[in-house]
Amino acid sequence: MLFAFPTWFFALAAIGIPVLIHLWNIRPGKTLKVGSISLITEASKTTSRSLKLLDILLLILRCLLLALLAFFLAGPLWAYFSAEKKAKGWVLIPKENLKESYQKCKPKVDSLLKAGYEFHYFNKDFAKQDLQKRLADTSMKDTTTEANYWSLVKQLDEKARDVPPVYLFTPNGVNHFRGAKPQIKSYITWKTYTPTDSTSRWIAGASFTNTGAIKVILGSSNPSGSCFSTQTIQADGNKDIAVNVQNGQPIVSLKNTTQPAVAVDTATFSITIYTDKYGVDAGYLKAALQAAAGFIGKKAAVKQYASPTQIPAGQAWLFWLSEQSVDSRLQNASANIFKYERGKIIDAHTRMSPGNIALIKYIDAPTSGDALWQNGFGKAILKLEQQGNANVYHYYSHFNPAWNDLVWSDAFPKEILKLLSGQPYKVPLEYDKCVLTQQQLLPYNMVNSYTPSSVVAVNPKDISAYFWLFLFVVFAVERWLSHKITSTPTND
Repeated sequence: MLFAFPTWFFALAAIGIPVLIHLWNIRPGKTLKVGSISLITEASKTTSRSLKLLDILLLILRCLLLALLAFFLAGPLWAYFSAEKKAKGWVLIPKENLKESYQKCKPKVDSLLKAGYEFHYFNKDFAKQDLQKRLADTSMKDTTTEANYWSLVKQLDEKARDVPPVYLFTPNGVNHFRGAKPQIKSYITWKTYTPTDSTSRWIAGASFTNTGAIKVILGSSNPSGSCFSTQTIQADGNKDIAVNVQNGQPIVSLKNTTQPAVAVDTATFSITIYTDKYGVDAGYLKAALQAAAGFIGKKAAVKQYASPTQIPAGQAWLFWLSEQSVDSRLQNASANIFKYERGKIIDAHTRMSPGNIALIKYIDAPTSGDALWQNGFGKAILKLEQQGNANVYHYYSHFNPAWNDLVWSDAFPKEILKLLSGQPYKVPLEYDKCVLTQQQLLPYNMVNSYTPSSVVAVNPKDISAYFWLFLFVVFAVERWLSHKITSTPTND
């Protein structure tokens, strides 16, 4: 017998209620009539109490009534149980790299199939297949689909939970593992391998420099990690990189590959400085910007303005060396804004990072925001905040030797270059060849939380109607017996 809602069995605790009622149902004592009490010798007073079960049949009926009610609410189902006829286990391999996975793990896969295991695709729905027929199909080729194995394992945990041993064979590339590592209750043995094609090289970006050359950002990836490098080429290209023109747009591509060509960025990287009364600060900053512009790999122009109305919209970088609010027209049209902040000036002889620079005075900054530079007290000197489509950098000091030694330090143009270069390039999934270790990729297993069953229920049927009928009969008998006991006079 099965139960659809077994939590209702907690209601069986209510059986204790009629038992307690019957135990404390003490009948009044009998009255004896005597002629005189003068001859009765006074004795010491004693009190006794006895807990006795009275009307035991009625008690049994009431307990049975409550038990039947609990069974009825639990949703009883009647089913015939038989030994389950199923495979000894499953072997799963992704369809997109079936042939390579089989060749890498052939001895283990063959031994499992010979022992009676079923072969299934490690894909949505986990379809059962004939492995030898799939391998013999010459039209079937391995592809580079980046399926999310953690997501599929979570689905497999629900699908194959009553299949005791499950063996999974997949590549270990990091591009197959996205999101949070799942928790599973099934018994899954996961075998992985490093694919044969374990290196990649691609063009991450390209742009013209101030000298007219093309600077190409090359990405490379292998099982141990990914990195980027730069290469400067002339218009005719070199032995590895081809330069062409498509619809009037210069493009670059890697030779002897099928990778798509990358358009060369021909736009000028515009950098603007505005100041109203901090001309000395602007001079130091302009020198650092011009030094850094030669290393960003783009055609760059650094200009200084004394009036906001003269500044063209659409600046890549706007350095606002003023305590006045940024012009709203420029605020909405600039990609990055670096601005002086106003506030309480604090004199303090401390150091600031990066570069361990001497800091003479600074402006007290609020605690919110991401601090990029800090002083020795942990207070922010430079903070980044996203405002609309612009990255706003709040600077709580000045580019002036009276405030700090940053402008005299070699770290000044280096830090400016870091800001201009922006975020590191991301590795596209199709080129990412990094791998995870066995410990990193295995899902969290909830040990002993599930035990596979060797029997299966066949066609369970709802039998709650029979319990309802039995409940009605017991209730009728209990009412009849209770009424009979109540109407029967007690013999004195």
